[in-house]
Amino acid sequence: MDVDLVVPMKHPRDGKSRLRGAVEADRHPALVLALAADTLAAVVATAQVRRVLLVAADPAAVAELRDLGIEIVGESGKGLNQAFRHGAELLRKDDPGGVIGALQADLPALRAGDLAAALAEAAGRRAFVADRQGTGTTLLLAAPGAPLDPRFGPGSARAHQASGAVALRGELPSLRSDVDTPEDLAHVRNLGVGKHTAARFGEPCATPG
Repeated sequence: MDVDLVVPMKHPRDGKSRLRGAVEADRHPALVLALAADTLAAVVATAQVRRVLLVAADPAAVAELRDLGIEIVGESGKGLNQAFRHGAELLRKDDPGGVIGALQADLPALRAGDLAAALAEAAGRRAFVADRQGTGTTLLLAAPGAPLDPRFGPGSARAHQASGAVALRGELPSLRSDVDTPEDLAHVRNLGVGKHTAARFGEPCATPG
């Protein structure tokens, strides 16, 4: 089943604050952009993904990501959940009965196969993928035509499950590996990151795209 995805993004200079120090301060915005670029490259390579809508705090600051084949709009209000709701509302106007998903922008090791497997396991149900720690959420899917009802933030995996979303059980290592801390960054580098993040560290690209 095809899905339209909403991906939120802060201004690159403000994003991923817990990663500060992983690279030199003047290279931090480029690292944030690289994490997003590798995430989006894998997403657009997934056959079941129809549209990708990036909801950006500053669309001009992330305009280069449009070259990956995505759409970019500005925020309407503040906060992660509001960004997801805004994107979902825009997508719903074009296809009221479609499947909408909310995806984090910090999955630089993402493989299209893991995303496709999650969509297949969801099979049209409202569902979510917990992060590798089991507390956060990397992907939330609405049922066809139903509200997305995002509840991202601390303890979001439990909040999404309590709201009726099904926890997907597939292994999905690259889809569960978001990057918030230096430890997370080391983990995805071991998994193998895409070419944009790899270039930030002078490493060979280990994922397609």
